[in-house]
Amino acid sequence: MADDLKNRGPADRKRINVHEDWEVRYWCGRFSCTKAELLDAVKHAGVMVDMVENYLKQKKKR
Repeated sequence: MADDLKNRGPADRKRINVHEDWEVRYWCGRFSCTKAELLDAVKHAGVMVDMVENYLKQKKKR
């Protein structure tokens, strides 16, 4: 089934799908990070939004 482009947010707002370009752009904007930073965070923290957000906050504190 095709994505509904009128729906601007991710379908499951608790998970990050790095295989969808539009979703990567959404989360990069939400977290004010680059694609590389987001991919690194997902690699280390998993796909759950709260875990990725915490990981990115910790990285910025350093």
